[in-house]
Amino acid sequence: MVEFTPEQQAFAQAVTDFCEREVGTRAKRDALTNNGADAHSDVLYRKMAELGWAGINVAEEFGGAGAGNVEMCIFLEEAVRNQAPIGAVGPTLITAAAYAKFADDDLRREVLAGVVAGDSLSISMSEPEAGSDVGALTCRAEKVDGGWKINGQKTWCSNAHFSKSILLIARTDRSGGKHEGLTQFHVPADTPGLRISGIDTLGGREVNDLYFTDCFVPDSAVVGKVDDGWRQLMSGLNTERLILAAMQLGLARRSFDDTLAFIKDRKQFGRPVGSFQALRHRMADHATEIACTRELVYSVARAADAHPEKMMPREASMVKLKATETSKAMTIDGMQMMGGYGYAKEFDAERLMRGAIISTVFGGTNEIQRDIIGKTYGL
Repeated sequence: MVEFTPEQQAFAQAVTDFCEREVGTRAKRDALTNNGADAHSDVLYRKMAELGWAGINVAEEFGGAGAGNVEMCIFLEEAVRNQAPIGAVGPTLITAAAYAKFADDDLRREVLAGVVAGDSLSISMSEPEAGSDVGALTCRAEKVDGGWKINGQKTWCSNAHFSKSILLIARTDRSGGKHEGLTQFHVPADTPGLRISGIDTLGGREVNDLYFTDCFVPDSAVVGKVDDGWRQLMSGLNTERLILAAMQLGLARRSFDDTLAFIKDRKQFGRPVGSFQALRHRMADHATEIACTRELVYSVARAADAHPEKMMPREASMVKLKATETSKAMTIDGMQMMGGYGYAKEFDAERLMRGAIISTVFGGTNEIQRDIIGKTYGL
């Protein structure tokens, strides 16, 4: 089973204790989330920032905790398991890692200082005709005097409606292959020429369309090298997929614990429904899958800490695939085992299910993850 150092165990307990105190009841969570309508509480997140957790993987020189991937995964797993409404944490940590690697000194310090303080960030890649095929994007940035003029549409941009800034991937050159001529830009959310429009989803207001109309950003907004955006994106996949996996591991554990408590208490035919073999065996299977997922998450996290510059496409795709499929299976089955109560908003089962189902789509669909894994075996 996964083993932590005494310091890591204490950290995991500290996150749990904080969440139990701040959001340990439905009433407390509802008070922070407009009765569950919001996925992110800025108030709660900034309290976590005061404890150094928002900047968990930000280097100490920028005010962060300077922790590794293992500690980052502990924080995410425990925060999600304890139902902390910090929906912006995933996109923020993913985006912050890109600034840490590629932004110039001034921009890096500005953005990462905000992350440490609790600012939310977004990253925007997808377009109406460029989802899994990110290289097909057409949102363009044209070089003009003193900077760049951006035109085009982006979609499915998580949390842009309350983020401080957006890391935009746009096309700056059309002369080469589709993976060439892409550049990353720092775009503050209040930049003139940018319009943010919410998309209604099963999970509420989480994602947005972005419309750029002659949106000007200065030369200093370039993150990394012009036309080198694809390589920069690929270099961040280890971190991105670990973040998504750790969060879904926490969600799967929450669903398992809630389901277990319910089926121990709920009685039919004169005994707890969990005592029936059909449910007992299903829970045994889910417990095993969650344990396997946890081993994989922390194995990949430790490997990423040991070899920070190493690209691990197979392992990164495996951990995202495994964690999200595990959480989806657990939450759907949890609803089934809870019967009608799983469908009722009195319980958290339906909300957990919604959070799990979309995880197999974002961050690269699981079909894409399987394709990547297959290719690493020469298929």
